[in-house]
Amino acid sequence: MKRLFPVLVTLFSSSVLLSAQSPPKNESPPPRKREPLVIPDVPRNELICFALYTTSRGVFKMSAFLYPLKDGEERKLTLEVMWDGKWQPLIEAPVEELGWMAQFRGVSPWDDSRDHRYRITHAGGSLYEGVIRRNPVEKDEIVVANFSCNGNNDRGPREDIIRNIKAQNPDLLFFAGDQSYDHKEHYAAWLLFGRQFGEICRDRPVVTIPDDHDVGHPNLWGEGGEISRVPTGNDGGYFMPVPYVNMVQRAQCGHLPDPVDPTPVKNGITVYYTSLLLGGIDFAILEDRKWKTGPAGLVPQMGPRPDHINDLAYDRQSIDVPEAQLLGARQLKFLESWTNSWNGVEMKCVLSQTPFVGTAHLHGGKADRLLADLDCNGWPQSGRNAALRAIRRGFAVHLCGDQHLSTVCQYGINAWGDAPWVFASPAIANIYPRSWDPLEKPKRRDAASALPATGDYYDGFGNKLTMRAYFNAVPENNMGVGYGIARFRKSTREVTFELWKRGADVTKDKPVTGWPITVRQQDNYGRAPLGWLPTLKITGAKDPVVRIVEESSGETVYALRIQGNQFRPKIFNAGSYTVVVGEGDHQVTLPNVSSLPLDGPEQNLEIIIP
Repeated sequence: MKRLFPVLVTLFSSSVLLSAQSPPKNESPPPRKREPLVIPDVPRNELICFALYTTSRGVFKMSAFLYPLKDGEERKLTLEVMWDGKWQPLIEAPVEELGWMAQFRGVSPWDDSRDHRYRITHAGGSLYEGVIRRNPVEKDEIVVANFSCNGNNDRGPREDIIRNIKAQNPDLLFFAGDQSYDHKEHYAAWLLFGRQFGEICRDRPVVTIPDDHDVGHPNLWGEGGEISRVPTGNDGGYFMPVPYVNMVQRAQCGHLPDPVDPTPVKNGITVYYTSLLLGGIDFAILEDRKWKTGPAGLVPQMGPRPDHINDLAYDRQSIDVPEAQLLGARQLKFLESWTNSWNGVEMKCVLSQTPFVGTAHLHGGKADRLLADLDCNGWPQSGRNAALRAIRRGFAVHLCGDQHLSTVCQYGINAWGDAPWVFASPAIANIYPRSWDPLEKPKRRDAASALPATGDYYDGFGNKLTMRAYFNAVPENNMGVGYGIARFRKSTREVTFELWKRGADVTKDKPVTGWPITVRQQDNYGRAPLGWLPTLKITGAKDPVVRIVEESSGETVYALRIQGNQFRPKIFNAGSYTVVVGEGDHQVTLPNVSSLPLDGPEQNLEIIIP
């Protein structure tokens, strides 16, 4: 019988471990029977557990994860690539004992025009092989698998998911957070994650981002890196040791493209927000909770705890505290730049942990009703709206998870449907069920949906949302477990969302009732126009980028790559605009373009791209 290593012996000295606060309670009581989390004592030629990689804009990065090394064993790994029929050493990387990982950065610019076979080797005989895929720019449809919440109530293999993903063959895997629910034992849980999903990660790019449970929190309000003083964390900040938090982030995000601005936040906590370009789809990778303000002491407590509201008399607007942050100034600045950048881009998508709206009414095993949950990103409302205004300027959809409740809905800021669509994936394994079960009737019923409680609603914060589909975590739905698929179709500029329940066979079964759902790219800025600019008739460029700038404010109204050579820009204020068409040296800037009334005659503007 194999000997089992103590779970944390390789992570921290006892003094560091003891300095952390007692682990906070999970959101729900643990299952009666939960298999212990162990690190198997593997043969020495099986030390490499799994690897993750991305390629983007000519840069290749990979992280490899090992079982614990013993004294005297080699502390480095070698990455080799098959070139001209021979294995060629590419990079050597040291093994970091904090988390037992090694990180590789490939030659730059990386040749992403073809597949590359790779292998990682260790002097002890361990060998790990896979394929670094080419950039699928030639494909019309780019497929993303959307996962979240890998609950520790089921530590078994994920054979049904692996089988389906191999059949669906997505171009990108996205794990939106809570890959680990074991708080102080991320390393051991991360190795388990590798055993569960490594088979589909070894030969395609993967985005993994940590959420609250990954860094040891039941809920997280990061408050820009402050130190939390309470075991619930709702005063804002982190309570796990900074080296632990950084180890988790390095393990899960070290293979992502470099951060836009690597400057750590307070107390030296690192950041990872960035963008990834794959197959003409530009993915902004956000940190939902790192700058989010904690609610304790900021809003009146109107329930059993500062972040749970159960007082029927509460005023939704009273908890919208203008100084409370969501994404923070740095990420909003990044989004402003990202939505304006279209080099090699046809469509855009935001990847983050959780929806910017409250969709769960019933919580926990007893299905208790909760009027508002400040852990979701529907709060703070002003910060939420600022994020959505930035995202919709690039006509981006939003993929996320976290809620243990899969939904597809469209955000609303000032009106229903004036902001992006969002697809929240279900839990892979669900430790805390949630359900969409509104008491009020919709302001408008969604006749296109096969589900009853769809249409225009307010959430518990007064935010507008249009619910299109939901998959409640109830016994008849197998507690709502599964995963999502998003298909970006470049030829039609549409995105199709599919929801697949655990145990389904994608080769013969259908998606969950209510899915698939297809949305158009331009619906992600569904704001009704108050006027128009002249219709742009463009020669000299195919599918050019168009950017509209309001001259009175200097702000970009929106930017996108149009289809064809004709586009009628909508605007939301009467006035003068600058129209920028094309890219780089092949760009035309037209200032002082006057708006036209909504019901006025159409005018044309001829543009020749040099």
